[in-house]
Amino acid sequence: MPKNDGLLDLETLAALVDAEDVDTIIVGFSDLYGRLLGKRLDAGFFLDSVAREGTHGCDYLLTVDMEMEPVGGYKYANWEKGYGDFHLVPDLSTLRRADWLDKTALVVCDVLDDATHGPVPFAPRSLLNAQVEVAASLGFEVEAASELEYYIFETSYREAAETGFTSLKPAGWYLEDYHTLQGTRVEKLNAVVRRHLARSGVPVESSKGEWGLGQHELNVRHSRVLDMADRHTIYKQCLKEVADQLDMSVTFMAKPYAGRAGSSSHVHLSLWKDGVSAFPGDIELGPVRGSDVFRWFLGGWMAHAPEMMAFYAPTVNSYKRYESGSWAPTRLAWCHDNRTAGFRVVGTGSALRIECRLPGADCNPYLVYAAALASGLDGIAQKIEPPPLFEGDVYAAEELPEVPKTLRDATDLFEASDFAKRVFGEDVVEHFTHFFRTEQAAFDTAVTDWERQRYFERI
Repeated sequence: MPKNDGLLDLETLAALVDAEDVDTIIVGFSDLYGRLLGKRLDAGFFLDSVAREGTHGCDYLLTVDMEMEPVGGYKYANWEKGYGDFHLVPDLSTLRRADWLDKTALVVCDVLDDATHGPVPFAPRSLLNAQVEVAASLGFEVEAASELEYYIFETSYREAAETGFTSLKPAGWYLEDYHTLQGTRVEKLNAVVRRHLARSGVPVESSKGEWGLGQHELNVRHSRVLDMADRHTIYKQCLKEVADQLDMSVTFMAKPYAGRAGSSSHVHLSLWKDGVSAFPGDIELGPVRGSDVFRWFLGGWMAHAPEMMAFYAPTVNSYKRYESGSWAPTRLAWCHDNRTAGFRVVGTGSALRIECRLPGADCNPYLVYAAALASGLDGIAQKIEPPPLFEGDVYAAEELPEVPKTLRDATDLFEASDFAKRVFGEDVVEHFTHFFRTEQAAFDTAVTDWERQRYFERI
């Protein structure tokens, strides 16, 4: 019998295959956008070969745009090199039921170079894995959690695309933050997803209505940081696919509508050593009592936030979310339990943790956690002090530094960052700079609905 939590080992999987309860294995990996790409394999073939030896994918998948078009200008993969293969190696600790799909299991893969057999440095999971190894070399384990928001629509994805994503019918018709009545109306989606995730090795904490029409949040339980990034990716895939099965749709855009709340992906981090949290301590920082590790990690995370913003907010749309009074941060400050701040410290004792409110729901979790962890660990190494605790309305504090206002600004900071080049490598910074600039260029040449509405008649 399979484990109750949905996670599988090869012996259990083989038994499920023999019983004809599983016949398909999805082998997937994160692309630069955070999408789960991969293959569907016959379960017998997976057990006989791929579980041990891995499989192959085309290296162009780490250089394509949103439409899967190969983009020129990348050194890693291009037409001149003929777009060869990389190696997809299953991380068998991630093998689990994909309960929302019939007779299907799923495994997350690491992306390895076919020639060197080392990690492909441009693969998002590779970046996070490298920072986890740095933390481990210092004796730290990293605990993390994502709080992910999304909008639900009664319109199917196909119908939405055919109508140019206009006139979509929100699942709610009034702001329902914490309302259980309106939440009941979308239990046909959220409840189904909660059950599927729980049976797919992604344990759920809760779901609730949010501060937008049809906007919701579903939280899964905290875990080690690499596992959390995997859970985040699988959770998004499950939610989209279940919505599709119900002829509904969800969006993880950071700001799907002007004048409505954006969708966030607040992330929580804490460091642990020998099973004990390294954050609690006797140092008083306002109402917070923390350790040197806590304050230096916070200091580093904040100090490097501007140059890491492209990893927290990777699309043109990401920056539309940063509006005063919108629950999204506009300035860089840290506070104790204050939702106007970009960095919110919550919990006490072993539950003491740092919540970063910068990432939107459109983020790639592997990149977010890699940037956050690299920044915080550098804070510890350099003993970077955080700024003074801020109390009050951060939106109104004009003396505080602002977050970058556009993807172009954030990309400029990332490209020029000596810190990013040191922790990720110059080739990685060059690769992702080209990725972000390609995304910006696609928007710069697009004609938008806003332009037509503004200029069509009256210009």
